[in-house]
Parts: sequence; structure tokens; C-alpha cells
Amino acid sequence: MAAEIRTVGVLGCGLMGSGIVEVCAKAGFSTLVLEQGEEALMAGMRKIQGSLGRAVERKRLGAEEATQIESRISGTTTVEDLAPADLVIEAVVEDLGLKKELFSALDRLCSEATIFASNTSSLTITELAGATDRADRFAGLHFFNPVPVMKLVEVVRAVRTSAETFERAFAFAKSIGKEPIACKDSSGFVVNRLLVPYILGAVRAVEAGVASVPDIDKGMMLGCGHPMGPLTLLDFVGLDTTHRIAEIMFEEYKDPLFASPPLLRRMVLAGYHGKKSGRGFYDWSGDKPVPSELGL
Repeated sequence: MAAEIRTVGVLGCGLMGSGIVEVCAKAGFSTLVLEQGEEALMAGMRKIQGSLGRAVERKRLGAEEATQIESRISGTTTVEDLAPADLVIEAVVEDLGLKKELFSALDRLCSEATIFASNTSSLTITELAGATDRADRFAGLHFFNPVPVMKLVEVVRAVRTSAETFERAFAFAKSIGKEPIACKDSSGFVVNRLLVPYILGAVRAVEAGVASVPDIDKGMMLGCGHPMGPLTLLDFVGLDTTHRIAEIMFEEYKDPLFASPPLLRRMVLAGYHGKKSGRGFYDWSGDKPVPSELGL
């Protein structure tokens, strides 16, 4: 009989990893998080504390409960400290080599019963599982940003993922308050396979002079009922992140719909990475975002 999941290990405490840590700890799991350095770890911990603090201010969480959640979280920069985890969720940057290196190391450290999962948004689970000797105990758990708010988790079953592992991963997603959907192991899964061509299409529309950045966003908001336009969304996701995902998906499918437009590549090279860098399709440095000058 499979061991109960009591302790969750999370690889990475950045934007996605810190959110995954928070929701796991909120659900009552003892949660271990690994970062590459002390500075990055402390920054991630501050994100979690800030998120819990805002929840307390908005009276969505009691102060005592927030303290209890924090007490369930342990941070480390040493991969060996994740050995006791019953489930390990990887949430580092979309770097295949780094992900495989971490999983290979943990494969030697963790119990045979430990399930491995990746939060990858574009790489295939089968390729990542190839770095381990537990492909049958390897699945995808793809969360959405911001993790504490977004209800969806894509649960991915790869070619060699066992039925038991998939069912346990699906049940785990439910246990942390998420709404899981089942996906095949194909690059982008459901959401990004549909979303990435849509966002890239908006970039191409800017490139072709179809309309201004604000009007493209307004058109999709008012015409299709979207809560934000594609170019605003791109600034929130990150132009560099989207460019990287598009490259991975284009390599997988060889479909021009997934090819990163020249404008997007130039903006990434110029350091226009979106809201996190202060500038993308909008300049976020003032009180309100204004369209960036793109030299078109």
C-alpha cells in the first residue's frame, strides 16, 4: 500500500515555488523548500510571509493560523534535506538540464515510495522522468500564477506514469483546495497549448501595425470578455518566460503558431521582460501603466 503524503518537498522558492509552498502548508502538509542560495531562499520566504500577511489584513486568515502555516515551512539550500519528502514538486526555471540534475540527485536520496512531480509549463514529463529510475512514480502538477488564488492544476500522466501515481497526484491537488484536470503528456498541456498561440498572435498584431497595444488589449477584453488583454497578460507572465516557453513548444511541434515573433525576441534582448523588470509592452514605473515606446 502506498505511503500517505505527509511531507512535501518543493524545488524552487520563486514566483511559482513560493506559491506552491504556501498552499501546501495551508493544507496542513509539512513543507520543505530548496533554493540555490541563501539570498534567493530568504526572498522566497519573504514572498510567502507577505502573502500570508495580506490574507490576514483582508481577514481571509487569522493571525494565529498564519503563524501555524509558517511553522510548517522549512527552507534549505541543501538538496539532501529533501530526502524525507513523500512528494517532491519541482518549480525551477524552464531549464531542462537543471531540472534533470535535481531529479537525478533526489532519485538517489528519496525513498522508493516518493512521488516526483514537475510544475513545468512546456517540457514533457517523459523527458524529465528519464533522469530517474522512477518513471512510474513521476507525474506533472502544473499550477497557475498566482498559485494561492488560481484554482486550476493540470495533472499530467506520462507514458510510464502508473495509474496509482496519477490518482494520488490528482487526489493531492484536490487536498490542497485545487480543481485538477487530467492531461496527456504533450508540451503545453491544455492551457498553454491554447494560450501561447493567442498571446503570440497579439504580438504579431502589434508588429504588423494592426492596432495599438492598448486597443488590442481593449478589443479582447470588451469583445471576448477577457479579464485582461493579451499584452497586459504577457507583461504579467514575463516576456522572457513566454519567449522561452514558445521556443520549447516550437521545438516540440514545429508549428509556426508557436514560433516566437521577432518583436518579442528583440524586446527580451533589450531587457523588456514585463512588469517584473518595470517595462514590457507597458511601462510600469509610474502610478499607472502606459504603453512603452517600441520603435515601430
